[in-house]
Amino acid sequence: MSESQAQTDIDLDPVTFEVLRSSFTNLVDRMAEQIQRTCYSFVIYNRDFSNSLNDAEGNTVMQGSKDIAVHVGTLHYTCKETLEFFEGDINPGDVYIVNDPYLGGTHINDVRIMRPVFHDGELIAVTQSNGHWADVGGPAPGSFNIDANSHFAEGLRIPPLKIWDAGEFREDVANFMTTNMRLSEDRMGDLRAQAEATRIAEERLLELVDKYGVDTVMTAFGESKDYVERIMREQIRDLPDGTWRTQDYIDADPNKEEGYVTVDVEMTIDGDEVHYDLSGSDEFIGNFLNATFGTSFSAVIAGTKMFFPDVPLNSGMYRVVSADLPEGTVVNAPEPIPVTGSVAGAYEKVMNAIFELWSEVLPERAMACAFNLEYLLAGGTDRRESREGEEFAWYDWMAGGWGGRDGKDGANATAPVFGAGLAVQSLEGQERDTPLLTSQHEIVTDSAGPGEFRGGCGLRKGGRMLDCENAVMSYCSDRSRSITWGINGGLPGIPHGVTLTQDGEREEMGTVFSNHPVSEGDEFVRPSSGGGGFGDPLERDPEAVLEDVKDDYVSVERARKDYGVVIEAIDPDICAYEIDHDATAEERDHIRDNREDWLREDPDAVAQRYRDGELDELDLIRRYGVILDWSTGELLERTTEQFREMLGERAESEWEQ
Repeated sequence: MSESQAQTDIDLDPVTFEVLRSSFTNLVDRMAEQIQRTCYSFVIYNRDFSNSLNDAEGNTVMQGSKDIAVHVGTLHYTCKETLEFFEGDINPGDVYIVNDPYLGGTHINDVRIMRPVFHDGELIAVTQSNGHWADVGGPAPGSFNIDANSHFAEGLRIPPLKIWDAGEFREDVANFMTTNMRLSEDRMGDLRAQAEATRIAEERLLELVDKYGVDTVMTAFGESKDYVERIMREQIRDLPDGTWRTQDYIDADPNKEEGYVTVDVEMTIDGDEVHYDLSGSDEFIGNFLNATFGTSFSAVIAGTKMFFPDVPLNSGMYRVVSADLPEGTVVNAPEPIPVTGSVAGAYEKVMNAIFELWSEVLPERAMACAFNLEYLLAGGTDRRESREGEEFAWYDWMAGGWGGRDGKDGANATAPVFGAGLAVQSLEGQERDTPLLTSQHEIVTDSAGPGEFRGGCGLRKGGRMLDCENAVMSYCSDRSRSITWGINGGLPGIPHGVTLTQDGEREEMGTVFSNHPVSEGDEFVRPSSGGGGFGDPLERDPEAVLEDVKDDYVSVERARKDYGVVIEAIDPDICAYEIDHDATAEERDHIRDNREDWLREDPDAVAQRYRDGELDELDLIRRYGVILDWSTGELLERTTEQFREMLGERAESEWEQ
């Protein structure tokens, strides 16, 4: 359905409607510019924020054009919950604050500021700003505490509060909150920056009311939502009815024996509506990788929206797309179950599962699994001469590879799917603010999942602690075991995880830990996976593999093992390589004849060959489908069984016999 067709059903004339609809987008984007220029937090400065214009009932009229995906769908619920909480006591000049993840939110670091907008004494809208605060208290700097067994051990949970009451700033309330957070001055600065953004949006909205009249603007609110609903229904109506189902996985539940935690997603298209049923997902787990209802609904909307990029986003889409998210599961954990790490856990698993489902319905837009979001955090006392005695909080995320696509390789070194609008943080800015030095930041050779169209490449980032005191480090990620997977015959990427070197001793720390002591001279490094591959790697053009070798995306060894392309290195210093076409044909035949048997070899024997140095990590993952505890070399029997089953469904079943 074209935009011109969609506009034929509106009450406003098309020109006025389009001007106002665009004005709403501009209004929200102006909020973003205000926040980025006045925030105190380096995290928010790098665009971990979002904004919205909501109507008087809390429905989203418009979200920003550069908002990150994880906030999609949650601002709607947060606004409704807050309006309900203050019903009967909502006044001009009020400003509200809330971070409660169980009231339609995400996690406690996402702090929402809301301002009701009045015209002639009547509530007409709410302007809302959401920013990820780098710390909201709790025992771990950054408030990512893997040891938490409830939200009480994560940080300060803020129910709906008035932070401005009829125009009067409640400094006592603000001080109470920020005093319980690290770098409280920064937190107060972010609070004021977000509040000012909502004020600017209020000012701009009232200018539109003065120009066009309140009735016209309110009509445009309703028509903007109806417009999105109509476009979405038309596009869904053109698709075949049916039900599709898949699963993705979190590495493990620490309270149970090893084995994946299942995130089960069933999608049904019925006429002009889409419904997701996640009731097959496992129960909530014993760490903070669980998601709340708001987080998982956000993943459903964001995952769907990726396949309908031309559809604007507001509450009109929520009339077309619905979800069943049973309470008590990993995708809808009840209070007080910890959920701070949800975006690295259940959230992105829902998104990637939805990518696979829509890849079946819209194969021309198909995409394999993307790398997993990860956060590395450190905090303590800065002892550098320029910042002697100051508290510091280093909060870092990495780019990585997205999945291979139908007809195109995946995107290299880009933002995680949870936050496609995130910026890669400036290393120089980080080094100025914190006693950490970045020692490396480069693309990881062989990180991309092999396929006819390979995944995008991941990165490796390393650093060293400088002069500091009482410093600790925490890490939040996943997919050390549920490794980024391919589709249509494509193969996986590489495991996530941090390696820490202290006093010359190297230790594999895995993907989740909190408050590990670190000191000056300690070094760390972690990779991000590339995206999963799309299509059979043996069908990739050998010339494309050769170019990947020249670019250091693929090594000569893995070109042979993963793609069956035999390449001779003539002079690597000048990128002089040559394909041996006869040897390539033989190698590809050899792989075709043996790869199904490799996936059925005795896992214990394969693990022993790894420990003996005969096989490497990628041999186990991509050829034999064997998963180990990478820090000890111990075979994970149940995980291996599940991983092989996944490879059978997504890769082996698609290979040409």
